[in-house]
Amino acid sequence: MADVQQAPMIDKTLPDKSGDGIQSSGTNGNSKSPSTPDQTVPDPNKKVLQHQTSVGSMGSPEPLPSDDLPEELLQIGWRKYWSKRENMPYYFNKITNESLWEMPQLLHDPTTDPLGIGSDQAPHPHVGDKRLSRPSIDIPPTGLPQHKRRHSGEVLGSPTAKRPAFAYSPFWNFEMPTNAVIFERAPCVLPPPHPEIELMRAQMVHKLRQHYQELCHSREGIDAPTESFNRWLLERKVVDMGHDPLFPTVCHNEVSQSMYREIMNDIPVKLVKPKYSGDARKQLLRYAEAAKKMIDSRGGTPEGRKVVKWNVEETFTWLRKQNAVYEDYLERLAHLKRQCQPHVTEAAKTSVEGICTKMYNMACEMAKKISDKHWELLREFNINEIQQPPEPIHRRKVFCYPVHMVVPSPRLQIVEMSQENEQHLLKYRGETLKINSSHFYKLEQLYKISCRDDPRFDHYLTRVWSLLRRYHTLFGTQPNEGLSLQGALPLSVFECLHRVFGVTFECFASPLNCYFRQYCSAFPDTDSYFGSRGPILKFYPISGSFEANPPFCEELMESMVDHFEGLLTESKEPLSFIVFIPEWRDPPTEALMRLESSPFKRKQVILPPYEHEYRHGFQHICSKDDMNFKAVHGTLVVFLQNDAGFQRWGPTTERVKELLISAKPRESL
Repeated sequence: MADVQQAPMIDKTLPDKSGDGIQSSGTNGNSKSPSTPDQTVPDPNKKVLQHQTSVGSMGSPEPLPSDDLPEELLQIGWRKYWSKRENMPYYFNKITNESLWEMPQLLHDPTTDPLGIGSDQAPHPHVGDKRLSRPSIDIPPTGLPQHKRRHSGEVLGSPTAKRPAFAYSPFWNFEMPTNAVIFERAPCVLPPPHPEIELMRAQMVHKLRQHYQELCHSREGIDAPTESFNRWLLERKVVDMGHDPLFPTVCHNEVSQSMYREIMNDIPVKLVKPKYSGDARKQLLRYAEAAKKMIDSRGGTPEGRKVVKWNVEETFTWLRKQNAVYEDYLERLAHLKRQCQPHVTEAAKTSVEGICTKMYNMACEMAKKISDKHWELLREFNINEIQQPPEPIHRRKVFCYPVHMVVPSPRLQIVEMSQENEQHLLKYRGETLKINSSHFYKLEQLYKISCRDDPRFDHYLTRVWSLLRRYHTLFGTQPNEGLSLQGALPLSVFECLHRVFGVTFECFASPLNCYFRQYCSAFPDTDSYFGSRGPILKFYPISGSFEANPPFCEELMESMVDHFEGLLTESKEPLSFIVFIPEWRDPPTEALMRLESSPFKRKQVILPPYEHEYRHGFQHICSKDDMNFKAVHGTLVVFLQNDAGFQRWGPTTERVKELLISAKPRESL
């Protein structure tokens, strides 16, 4: 936490004219935080604190003599004013509309001022940004009036929720400023989230999931592969050039390789590792019968039909004569699949490609309906679509900042909130979404730090509901579906990564499972209000230390490696990516082989299976006892760094040893 210098008191004998009140951003009678000068007559029925300030002849506040303010602060808009009610000065920035009781620090603003990047100074918080120079839950400096933000429940008339008892949570660290540097970038032109649209999107995705199951069952006689739909959404967004945050709409190839591969793996029947010899024998028999049936009904080349039928008949003969053991059945099944699967795949190719094409076209139609409805709703508030985002005038280096939404948000519907045990329940139009109270307050802190257009928290509950609805739509409807999309590293690993390797940024996270306040996530529209920097493949840092734990989607992991190598090639400033991916070697994934052969690899280590943990993918709704679980597979940790990054955060033996210790489950230490 940056030290905040207390402003010197101004002589109370200064001439003071009668002035208008300044409305505080809080509504509690004890609020002491100044805000933008305002000429609005206060409502006597509202509990609003009034600060008297000196005004000029035109009725607008006049700054006090500012000779004691540094020239740097004057140039960026800071002026000193006098509060007659509190009998002390405060500081107001006429450019950013920020206000402070303390004198702003002479630091560089990472969202507007690039000058600090070229110097040798370490990254600093915003200039005079109270949100970043203080703990995320306000703790007033000694001798200054206490500031208490109005709770969002009070805004909407809900029962006043109790402020969380923890100022510093052991489950995340929002006090750490970023060391990630980017060039200024254009804002996001997506329409702001709306609960009505999120309900519509959830219904559309549910229909699409059902149709996928029907297509697989009617055309191929199988159930839709588990998690296949979720990985399809991820794989499509890697190549999608459209604007819908969830549905794919503009892909050059309509056939998804991820969906095609997973359906083919279950044709002609789904195979699972059997437990007993009897199960292995039944599975071998089922595969042989299904392969023969498919090749008879689908045709294929004469040579392929001949090979499949000959191997199937040989298998039937072997089963009648042999009284085999477990390993014999598995070996025979593997042999039969090697011989038959290429010809079965060729026979089913056209049908499976048709499923993939049908799913893509349906997604495009649904996305268009959602977009039309969304903009129709916004036009009722005179909010029109922006075709091209405004580009930055100057290409300046800045510390990374959350995605800026350029389309304004309309007045949002009210979401009802209630509390039940240790959960908050948010209800909109009969649909109730749950979130653990600790994570509800976590989102409140992120919102307070990152949101730019809602200082009174008027939209907080509605945006939390929209956020939860979006991620629940992505997760799916089956128990534990989507679990692998949200898994996170344990807290001890994050603490070690920050302390030892200077990591301050997560490349794959969400507002629900992030550890730092700097992170990339899948949905810039719903997540930006809670600090998201947008999707990682559209994020271009030039320096900083990053952690990457991608969802288990092969196409996404391959694109991640390409993206990181491109960034490391272009940047000469310190840049480091510490990547955690599953150690899948049977067969090895393309991403794993690419990482191990990368020219930027400085070191790799393996966390053995059952000797390290992951944090639950649904940590925002699961119980505390289920928060961590042991990994059933090994995890490969690869350090990708350019030369400058290696000099600053290189994986020395001592540093790697600390990382390995931090990854061990607590009971094993």
